[in-house]
Amino acid sequence: MLLGVLMAGKSTVTWPKFAVEEVHRFLAILTGVFIVLHGGSLLLDRVVPISLGEELVPFTSPYRPLAVGLGVCAMELVAAVGVTNALRKRLPHTTWRKLHYLTLPAWLLASVHGVLAGTDAGDPWFAAIAAGTVSAVVIAAFARFSASAARA
Repeated sequence: MLLGVLMAGKSTVTWPKFAVEEVHRFLAILTGVFIVLHGGSLLLDRVVPISLGEELVPFTSPYRPLAVGLGVCAMELVAAVGVTNALRKRLPHTTWRKLHYLTLPAWLLASVHGVLAGTDAGDPWFAAIAAGTVSAVVIAAFARFSASAARA
């Protein structure tokens, strides 16, 4: 998320643009792989059984319905962005860009999901990582969008 916000804000990065874009693409694919692994492992979980339907329909899980529902919504938004990325050459650039902004609410929902549903949420190391990553993205997004507003 942080790299995407920095790229959108035309931040000065010392790497060549193609390298930054490749790292961004790799991290996006890796995120998708981890989402699939997370969902797949939950289907195999015998402690807190979750069905495929509960993984696809938000807020239907009996286990922490709000937290799991937010995670399902985040996953579906990420999937929508993935589909639009696959169709990027067929979409007008402005349409693709607006749809790509769905990553912001997806990231926010996923972050809240992790804090509310995660079994490590009460541990200091998790709180530190969550606070650090949220702070970094919020600061970068603020800088990016305030710079856009100043140019307009």
